[in-house]
Amino acid sequence: MAGLLLGDVSHHGTSQGVSQRYSQEKPEDGSRWYFSRKEIEEFSPSKQDGIDLKKETYLRKSYCTFLQDLGMRLKVPQVTIATAIIFCHRFFLRQSHAKNDRRTIATVCMFLAGKVEETPRPLKDVILISYEIIHKKDPAAIMRIKQKEVYEQHKELILLGERVVLATLGFDLNVHHPYKPLVEAIKKFKVAQNALAQVAWNFVNDGLRTSLCLQFKPHHIAAGAIFLAAKFLKVKLPSDGEKVWWQEFDVTPRQLEGWCLFIQY
Repeated sequence: MAGLLLGDVSHHGTSQGVSQRYSQEKPEDGSRWYFSRKEIEEFSPSKQDGIDLKKETYLRKSYCTFLQDLGMRLKVPQVTIATAIIFCHRFFLRQSHAKNDRRTIATVCMFLAGKVEETPRPLKDVILISYEIIHKKDPAAIMRIKQKEVYEQHKELILLGERVVLATLGFDLNVHHPYKPLVEAIKKFKVAQNALAQVAWNFVNDGLRTSLCLQFKPHHIAAGAIFLAAKFLKVKLPSDGEKVWWQEFDVTPRQLEGWCLFIQY
């Protein structure tokens, strides 16, 4: 497992644009985790360290793919995987890829997410499977990580990483997902519920690989996923008199269009 490459958690790798607003928000105010696309793309700590948008987008998708694989092998629910991904997104809002190995941070985030979502997995299992995925092209890796000295080194690294991630997130582990409002809304529709729910769920999962959850609140993402799924399936969504379906999500047509343009980008 690559090194953590840690710096000073109090200020290192932090952009003025994003971190200033972060520090001004109250800890209990979830809005501190939402930023404009411009803030995310132009003022990221990674960009300040010379990593361009294309490279940072690749790194983001890379740790999301890693976490999806890790979560599936650990047999945790999709919600736990989603929580780990959001922890990672939030971490790299405040820290640079140039100073932190993405897969080490992702491993820490999966370990944390398991505890937060009450689906914990033993640290040893998380470390062994993570190491195996990272070194999948090395047939000797699985035996190497089982050596006590090698394992203990990586255990120490992950425990150190846990402290860094917690400090970077301001110990705010509160995460809400689009899954629940999505399913609850579709249950009210007199349409092909199972197909609509599955396609919309897939759109939500696709969105996890982007900075979508850093720009839009969960119920807005749920609305956008339903809208896209209905278009994909050619399903007409219901309207009840003067009230149309998307009003239930407190979202405007313009916001829906913005979400859809982003996910299709």
